[in-house]
Amino acid sequence: MKTQDYKHIAHTIPTQPGVYRFIDAQDTIIYVGKAKVLRKRIASYFGSTKNQAFRTRTMVKNAKRIEYTVVETEQDALLLENTLIKKFQPRYNVMLKDGKSYTYLCVKKEPFPRVFFTRKVIKDGSKYFGPYTSKWKMNQILEIIKNLFPLRTCNYALTPSNIKAGKFKVCLEYHLNNCHGPCIGQESEEDYDEKIQQIKNILGGNFKSVKEYIRSEMSTYAEHLQFEEAEIMKKKLTLFKAYQSKSTVVSVNIRDVDIFSIDTDDQWAYINYLKVVHGAIINTETVEVKMNLDSDPRDILSYVIPELRQQYNSIAPEILVAQTISLPNPEIKITIPKIGDKKKLLDLSQKNLKYFLLQKKKSLANKAQKQTAAQRILKTLQTDLNMETLPLHIECFDNSNIQGSHPVASCVVFRNAKPFKKDYRHFNIKTVIGPDDFASMAEVVYRRYSRMIKEQQKLPQLIIIDGGKGQLSAAMDSIRKLNIEKKVTVIGIAKRLEEIFFPDDSIPLYINKKSESLKLIQQARNEAHRFAITFHRTKRSQHFVTSALETIPGIGHKTAQKLLSHFGSNKRILQASIEDIAALIGNQKAKIVLEGLHKNQEEE
Repeated sequence: MKTQDYKHIAHTIPTQPGVYRFIDAQDTIIYVGKAKVLRKRIASYFGSTKNQAFRTRTMVKNAKRIEYTVVETEQDALLLENTLIKKFQPRYNVMLKDGKSYTYLCVKKEPFPRVFFTRKVIKDGSKYFGPYTSKWKMNQILEIIKNLFPLRTCNYALTPSNIKAGKFKVCLEYHLNNCHGPCIGQESEEDYDEKIQQIKNILGGNFKSVKEYIRSEMSTYAEHLQFEEAEIMKKKLTLFKAYQSKSTVVSVNIRDVDIFSIDTDDQWAYINYLKVVHGAIINTETVEVKMNLDSDPRDILSYVIPELRQQYNSIAPEILVAQTISLPNPEIKITIPKIGDKKKLLDLSQKNLKYFLLQKKKSLANKAQKQTAAQRILKTLQTDLNMETLPLHIECFDNSNIQGSHPVASCVVFRNAKPFKKDYRHFNIKTVIGPDDFASMAEVVYRRYSRMIKEQQKLPQLIIIDGGKGQLSAAMDSIRKLNIEKKVTVIGIAKRLEEIFFPDDSIPLYINKKSESLKLIQQARNEAHRFAITFHRTKRSQHFVTSALETIPGIGHKTAQKLLSHFGSNKRILQASIEDIAALIGNQKAKIVLEGLHKNQEEE
């Protein structure tokens, strides 16, 4: 949108709070923003561009018109802005980077509720806790629940009528004492629901109620002289205290609060979240947000905080942050702590964020180091082979056969000096009869690159042929037929002395045995050999199984293939009834097959 276009409508824009939308030529909303004063905020996009970010200038340039909605208060503007961003996902608004589906713990709404983990939240009245981003922590919670409160794991409909009718039988979990048998009426629904309530207390962070419940059960057993059961409850109390001690207890004076801290770089914002329930940290998460136009940490927090609170089912009445922010819900208390336990909590969140960024920085450095190593190896290879371009894409060919039987070939692909297994290819030799490695090599090279040319794929910079002058010469015949000899570099590597041969050059190149470039060529050669051998063994084993049937007089290749594709092996054919075999190949051939296989077995 041009400045002169904006000037025509500037006087019509109100000075009240509201939400504005930039819309492109395709009628797509590309940015949503909020404002205390709409006219003043929108005007800021069309003033001096000297200090304006490139992303902002691009967004304004792509916009064709502006729409706005006036609201009563700034809080209403925040609420509407969040709603529109969620609904339309505008290109230039902040977006959470992490889009994975988290795991929740579900307490199912049903008689004798099951407790299990799920990635789907279904609004059927069930209670969901989480999300859990740590698999270790998720399993730890499930284990503590299982040890403290044995529950059913079956999916039976345990209605009173079904239980009374005796429709169910106990399973192994009952005999292992992991379930108390509600399916056969061994446990009342009242007792079961009490356990469910304590599980909800654990998951909600209400540890005090759980300890009181276990102590009460222990005292009841002791009063009735059931000392064995009392001892079991005592062990459970000890187990629960050990679990509770692993949770970070903040303060007895702090109840339910959410803590958020933020840091930014040129493109991303990083937000750490701590969820505190009943004075203990029960969840922590760090998310990454694409900033786009919103670079003010306060605006980013205003968007992310409601998202994270909703994701983690938080109803904490207070939020701790380091700067003043506005939220859609005015009833939530926003605190900027300066001293005391709350300040320690905010410091802990900032420390978590600091370590997250440090780890991210190290990870990026390691990745860059690996990329640098690959670039160094490829540049060395380029120099050693006197290539014009860097060999980012390398392909290597190898043949495999034993005395000419089942000839096959392989092509392995390396990209950025690393195997790229997705592009590996096997070849059955189609036109060559007998053990002719040269002709086989010529065939597979021609087939490989004629197809790549036809499909308009990019050719590799370097082609490696496993073999000496003969295989290299055969490969070059195909390369020349395809008229690509000037587009690729082709070399052969002889196994015995690791000599590198070039086309039309009888003198080999010897690369230093310790050179990284030679090691890369050897790795590609060895990988091609392994891949070809594996394929050859598979072909041979298939042939031996098929040929055992084909040795039976009157049974041809097609009949043998039909039997093996249905039964899988000769052994299973022998185990099958004559009726099953006859259904595939007829009565007469079925008798011949069974007689022949039994005869072969006796001879062995």
